[in-house]
Amino acid sequence: MLGVGILGAGFFGAFHARAIAAVPDVSVVAVCAEELALAEGFAAEHGGKPYGDWRAMLGDKSVDAVAITAPHHLHCELAVAALQAGKHVLLEKPMALSVAECSRIIAAAETGRRKLMVGQIMHFVWPCLVAREILDRGELGRPVTGSSSLQKIWMEPNRRGWHLDPVTGGGMLMTAGIHALDQLVWLMNGRVASVSAAVSTSFHDQKADDSAMMLLRFTDGRFAQVASIGFRDGAGTFDIDLVCERGTLRIDFDRGVAIGRNGTWTDVPNSHDPVWMQNAVVREWQAMAAAILHGTDVPVTGDYGRHIIACIDAAMISGRERRDVEVEA
Repeated sequence: MLGVGILGAGFFGAFHARAIAAVPDVSVVAVCAEELALAEGFAAEHGGKPYGDWRAMLGDKSVDAVAITAPHHLHCELAVAALQAGKHVLLEKPMALSVAECSRIIAAAETGRRKLMVGQIMHFVWPCLVAREILDRGELGRPVTGSSSLQKIWMEPNRRGWHLDPVTGGGMLMTAGIHALDQLVWLMNGRVASVSAAVSTSFHDQKADDSAMMLLRFTDGRFAQVASIGFRDGAGTFDIDLVCERGTLRIDFDRGVAIGRNGTWTDVPNSHDPVWMQNAVVREWQAMAAAILHGTDVPVTGDYGRHIIACIDAAMISGRERRDVEVEA
């Protein structure tokens, strides 16, 4: 049995706890929150021993792996400490606040020979998996360009103060728009060479961004765009369009996947999942458990997670300086 400790007893920590309960040979054995009462309430619902001190939880020998669902600015410190304590780590996105912090985490995993997986959930969402399978079969040819968009109400009930300040890893792009960026980079199946972006705080009184548009230039000359908009009021959209050599491909999270040929869209059967988020976290833990228990590779590596952060770093610089910026990693 693989014992998991959850660092962060909040909104998404609960998604992980429910997912772990659905995976054989994995169980929640510990949970930690800054306030012990929160950890106790979480443990009463999902199981595990509650902790108010993460260092004590990392000293718990029943904890084999750690899910880090804490605020963004704590990711690096917690991940490095967990890996140095001999724990495997599933680290929620964003991997860290900078490329340098990501590199520190990767080095700790390599030194300790522990499994590190970044929780870029799009790699496990059913419509995205269906789309990736279609692309891998080659029936549409290679993606040439694309557009990925996440537009939503920013001030959701789970929004916290640290979401509103860039110092603590806040902002729409780092919090939510990162999903639109990730699924585009993953499905385009290439590395980004440079980014040109416009970034602003257009709808809210906060220090962090709530709006961004990114133009990605890939190392092989292809290009694509990302929209990350956290508006005050409206109806949300989350979709991606890929223009391939022999057709177009669309993911609409409200409908599923569609293929475009000869001027007509055709829905792909069984490509919609109304509970895509929870089911994707289950797949994450199935993959993580297989990597730990059977020695398989993790699907989302630290190197990939660092590349996504490098793209966001480049976007922020580009937004300030109004120029094309090379991606560091």
